[in-house]
Amino acid sequence: MKIRAATETDYPALRHIFLESRRKSFVWANNKEMALEDFDRQTIEEYIILAEEDGHMLGFASLYLPENFIHHLFVHPQFARKGAGSKLLQAAIAKMNKPMTLKCVSQNQIAMQFYEKHGWKKVVEEGSPEEKYWVMVYE
Repeated sequence: MKIRAATETDYPALRHIFLESRRKSFVWANNKEMALEDFDRQTIEEYIILAEEDGHMLGFASLYLPENFIHHLFVHPQFARKGAGSKLLQAAIAKMNKPMTLKCVSQNQIAMQFYEKHGWKKVVEEGSPEEKYWVMVYE
């Protein structure tokens, strides 16, 4: 498995990963409101790394480097639980300075367990009653 910086030519595949991953795992959200263009709107000015293997893009992480913040980390459902998420998280940690933060939707227990297993700590729960999230830190 290779982790590398994404280029503009990777964006079509990354848009699909972002859309399909959210549709599959965000059971609390209205997936009819999700669109391919969400990727572009939600990753402006972010550094994007991706995981690929055997010619397949497995997932990506988008990082807002000025704030040492992981904005997104998604693995295509077809490639889930094969190590791509862990490799992307390790690469993100290597790219940024500590302390680092991220936000994880409170209802996303699988993601919460993933981050805690990798040493992230819950700091505070925030957000609206409809969508609460945990601010998490890695020091």
